[in-house]
Amino acid sequence: MKQTYKIAAIQTLSNHIVADNLKAAGELIAQAAGAGAELVALPEYFCIMGQKETDKVDAREPFALAADLRGQSTPIQDFLAAAAARHKVWLVGGTIPIDCGSTEKILNTSLVFDSSGTCVARYDKIHLFGFRKTHEDGRVEQFDEARTIRHGSNAPVTLDSPFGKLGLSVCYDLRFPELYRALSPKDAPCDVIFVPSAFTATTGKAHWEPLLRARAIENLAYVLAPAQGGKHSNGRRTHGHTLLIDPWGAVVAEKADEGPGVVIGEINLNLIRESRAALPALEHRTL
Repeated sequence: MKQTYKIAAIQTLSNHIVADNLKAAGELIAQAAGAGAELVALPEYFCIMGQKETDKVDAREPFALAADLRGQSTPIQDFLAAAAARHKVWLVGGTIPIDCGSTEKILNTSLVFDSSGTCVARYDKIHLFGFRKTHEDGRVEQFDEARTIRHGSNAPVTLDSPFGKLGLSVCYDLRFPELYRALSPKDAPCDVIFVPSAFTATTGKAHWEPLLRARAIENLAYVLAPAQGGKHSNGRRTHGHTLLIDPWGAVVAEKADEGPGVVIGEINLNLIRESRAALPALEHRTL
């Protein structure tokens, strides 16, 4: 049985035009697949970083597997399914705005497609980012995702794949280790955890890599974190630094600068088993 796989995380600098972002993402997915990646992950909001917060609400789609689509189109989901099938890769679709029955809010949803283009998992972001900081120059930086996003259920989402057991999370979830413990029960821990993100430059500089490495070390799992990176058309700057981290907390691959690009690295299922055998911390849990 194969034990090593090449996987890729895509970094984007998305703008407010969905069609432009899908074109850019398609080119980067093709680049990753051309380099041999069998699993590819996109970042949070890869399809839209609006000029205003309500732009993503306007771009919302019904879930393509809903019982009744009422004739509505799903261009972002169609793009993801087609890209996965075209390149014969598993594709983690970062996040896209999914309709939640409201004209004012959406679900911030991560979808996973297998290499046939079939959607095999869905996770609606649970934890919603809130932040306010007054900088030394008097500038106030603030975010309140709850204004335009409805949080998902508290149920963790995992799935089996050729690459081991996968666990889904999104951006601000990273600050809540209890979610990752729920993703990795003693008898069936995750092997690869995804954290598609759009971390702010302010919080990312301080916390991005330490938190990602902590989640990898705590769960003795690979962590793949595709990110937005750079100054967007709306003036917001995101941290970038897309990363792949191994079960011992070492950085396997990184994009050390801003702007679009592809980070490719190898995961080794034997290394996961060896790490957990050497340090059986998951088995030693008492809570």
